Amino acid sequence: MYEKLFEQKAIGGVVAPNRLVFEPMGNYYAELDGSVSQRDIDFYVERAKGGCGIVMTEVASINSKTGRGNARNLCTDDDRFIPGYKKMADGVHAYGSLLFVELYHPGCQGIAPLNGGSMASPSGQESELIHMPSHAMTLEEIHATVQDFVDSAVRMQKAGVDGVVLHAAHGYLLCEFISSYTNHRTDAYGGSIENRVRIIKEIVEGIRKECGDYPIIVRFSADEYMREIGKDGGMVLEDAVEMAKLFESYGVDALDVSAGNYETMNWAWEPTGFDEGWKMHNGETIAKAVNIPVIACSVIRTPQGAEEFLKRGVDFVGSARQFFADPYWGNKVKEDREKEIRKCISCLNCMETLMAADEENGIRCQCTVNVEGGEECDLLPLSKDGNNRKVVILGAGPAGLETARVAAERGFQPVIFEKSDVIGGQLNLANKPPKKDKITWLIDYYQAMMEKYGIDVRLNTEATPGLIAAENPYKVINAIGSSPVLPRAIPGLDQAYILTPPDVLTGACQLRDKKVCVVGSGMTGIETAELLQEQGNTIELYEMADEIGPGLFFQNLIDVMGRLAPGGCKFFPKHQLLSVEEHAAKFKNLENDTEVVANYDYIVVSLGTRSNAISEEIAAAYPDMVSIGDAAKSGRIRHAIEGGYRAAVAL
Repeated sequence: MYEKLFEQKAIGGVVAPNRLVFEPMGNYYAELDGSVSQRDIDFYVERAKGGCGIVMTEVASINSKTGRGNARNLCTDDDRFIPGYKKMADGVHAYGSLLFVELYHPGCQGIAPLNGGSMASPSGQESELIHMPSHAMTLEEIHATVQDFVDSAVRMQKAGVDGVVLHAAHGYLLCEFISSYTNHRTDAYGGSIENRVRIIKEIVEGIRKECGDYPIIVRFSADEYMREIGKDGGMVLEDAVEMAKLFESYGVDALDVSAGNYETMNWAWEPTGFDEGWKMHNGETIAKAVNIPVIACSVIRTPQGAEEFLKRGVDFVGSARQFFADPYWGNKVKEDREKEIRKCISCLNCMETLMAADEENGIRCQCTVNVEGGEECDLLPLSKDGNNRKVVILGAGPAGLETARVAAERGFQPVIFEKSDVIGGQLNLANKPPKKDKITWLIDYYQAMMEKYGIDVRLNTEATPGLIAAENPYKVINAIGSSPVLPRAIPGLDQAYILTPPDVLTGACQLRDKKVCVVGSGMTGIETAELLQEQGNTIELYEMADEIGPGLFFQNLIDVMGRLAPGGCKFFPKHQLLSVEEHAAKFKNLENDTEVVANYDYIVVSLGTRSNAISEEIAAAYPDMVSIGDAAKSGRIRHAIEGGYRAAVAL
């Protein structure tokens, strides 16, 4: 099956072994001086080993003095960087894949303090997300930047890298030149489409002069979707088609079609509200307009989606996050192991952790479902020293399931006791709100892992000291999860019309045409509110913090609020729940220190969870028992999976 995915295809003078492309994604893995780290090498080599025909690096700055995106992005502006790229290329080539390095300058989306105090851009326009000082580039600066791109390509060719990607997407400098939203110049580099792409033409000409037929890919945003945020201008597909034809006429070897910029982030790096294939028409349209290969992305997660994309005319299917989540996606599809694919669930933890990268605490770009992603140099290969020793795991939520998977891979014999009739734990709640069905993919993945390793999962079985003792376990792992909190300090929460999110998400209480108050606007609260609204209820959402969604990653919040608000939900931040009686909730308005009373048919309290208590008998019998996931501390899916992974590694 999926034979087309594994056909060879040339880009310029090099041939990719298949049609799968690991697209560039920022990761914060490079050394502080911008050189390639061992972490970088192991990360990219793992994607080649897993079956990506083309591996592209993250953005690599063509000028480390004026063009750094963060303190740890790759750089290419000095010959001393060449050995690192050579080592990376050799590692990728060992698995038959091609390595392309993405060359870029961040433009107005860069961090000014890292780059001399002011960011270069075509017209001095400030990014409305980054808000860094920016200045309009002089002609001398433009010409110097063109030369920086050319010099970087020369170094990559010397390093044995197969080709370069000119990053003209996502609102970075080259994108700022080709976009009418950010380019308001009146000289030879502004105005008409031919003028706006002139800088790319000059870069291509310079690379051809110095490097000959060295493969060049232009990555650009076919649509910036500025209209979605109520703004005029920006790239649109009609202009992108004209540009694509120009790029082809300049001698570019392939095009990589993406979308969006920092101000339209949700159309560039999509949250869960975007379906697989939603922007296929961009790549399809451009592929029909040119005669050079086209790479395109569209939240592709499944082989069916990838194959459909190829049938529509694109030549290569790209994804960053899917191959971050499962570097072996390609091999699994090729070997008819589709059930074993660990699909990206579009939670955007990768983007959130990249933006929160912290030098002191070692925070880097992380994947929720793949703990090894970015940690290959520290975690792989796994030791295989389990020697069939039994490990008893209490609970089949994500923490327990990941423990079992990794322990089995290491050669241990896991036994899981799960009191419910299904695996997945709270994943079976998380997948119920609108647009959250991708969570089911994670449950399916773990079911496949349980079957692959023959793991003994005992459903409808609550662990007892006797059942555990009968297994004579080497180690016991506590992964029994958590339950919703109903604060005792708030009177009236014991009434029948008081619900918690699980009451709604499980369908135990099905409401329609009711007035419902949701208290607490964490992710669980707002997603429960969205489900209730979709079911035909009138919703009011209350939050004690100054704003709705405190602590939530802004892209995910925008995604849900973009559906909640148009549906009529009313929002009340700065309101503290004081008490409940007779279908009425009393709140304190923290802004003006007044009390507010409102009547409801039902009140859903979403104020967090508390770890479930393990029985005293089990705790006493196994004093070295390890608690993980929500059983240790309530947290997100990544917290649970990482806890399970590390518990299994520590066995």
